[in-house]
Amino acid sequence: MLTLDQATYDAIVAHAKRDHPDEACGIVAGPEGSDRPERYVEMVNAAGSPTFYEFDSTDLFQLYKEMDANGEEPVVVYHSHTATEAYPSRTDIGLASEPNAHYVLVSTREHGNNEGPVEFRSYRIVDGEVTEEEVTVVPELSAR
Repeated sequence: MLTLDQATYDAIVAHAKRDHPDEACGIVAGPEGSDRPERYVEMVNAAGSPTFYEFDSTDLFQLYKEMDANGEEPVVVYHSHTATEAYPSRTDIGLASEPNAHYVLVSTREHGNNEGPVEFRSYRIVDGEVTEEEVTVVPELSAR
């Protein structure tokens, strides 16, 4: 199960809507081994594409250096789908390299001009196996 605070959930959805019709992407970092998504990091889709996302390699390298220095790891890796459901594509599954991460997909296919609902789903992807998990949004994460 993925537990997100309301502010992080809202930030991910807002990013997905803002970048539509291109895919949005980002990471939520947290303390290593904690499964606590604490630090929202909006990334640039270097592909600038409505059907594919790619983290900018320089930005990603810098983020991993920061996470390493802070004792963090990617707890959530998110991106949006602009024309399809919020389910990992074959490409998404192939790129899933963080076995402990929650892979969040937000579909903006129904929202048009920033109107309408989005579909927000989370998965674990390990060795090509996709397992959907429940998402719980809380006002704020409880103290450690």
